Amino acid sequence: MSERQTDALRRLWPAYGLAVHDGPVVPVDLADLFGRRAPVVLEIGSGMGDSTAVMAAADPDRDYLAVEVHTPGIANLLDLVDRAGLGNVRVAQGDALSLVNGLPEGVLDAVHVFFPDPWPKARHHKRRIIQPTHVALLRSRLRVGGVLHCATDWAEYAEAMRETLEADPELVDAYGGFAPRPAHRPVTKFERRAITAGRPVADLLYRRR
Repeated sequence: MSERQTDALRRLWPAYGLAVHDGPVVPVDLADLFGRRAPVVLEIGSGMGDSTAVMAAADPDRDYLAVEVHTPGIANLLDLVDRAGLGNVRVAQGDALSLVNGLPEGVLDAVHVFFPDPWPKARHHKRRIIQPTHVALLRSRLRVGGVLHCATDWAEYAEAMRETLEADPELVDAYGGFAPRPAHRPVTKFERRAITAGRPVADLLYRRR
């Protein structure tokens, strides 16, 4: 990590961080975490945090809970939060599904899963975040009308995502197929590289019935 990121992690983690541990489910009180009651967006796999910071800055009436495993990305997001003066972002480190298990049902306004690891080898597909049991868990934490928004640049995974989301009886496709990139989702450096390499990006938006 850079000196700037190391300093941000040291200074800001106590106020903005949430450690997620494997093992027994630990309840998460979002109102206590953010210090207010507001709609909450869960960002699964926030990477370096650039998109999360941009969306949170443009959406101050909602709170953003980003969950990531890699410390440099967490530190970078904390630095972005500090520099932009964002009070509506919290950063969790650990397994996203363990975090979600600790949330009450129907508490989230939206769940974002942007460019998750596609695990392209067939024997690794069981590790994908978008699979039936995981989707059922994520959907259960959405309020009625809440949105599960997925994006990927891996064509085979995009089709598998769509099949999985379509099969959930409590989700409805908001666009009738792959959606145009919503204006609220920033284009990242990763996405630009994918497009340059000829990999089209697919967005899927499904609402809880």
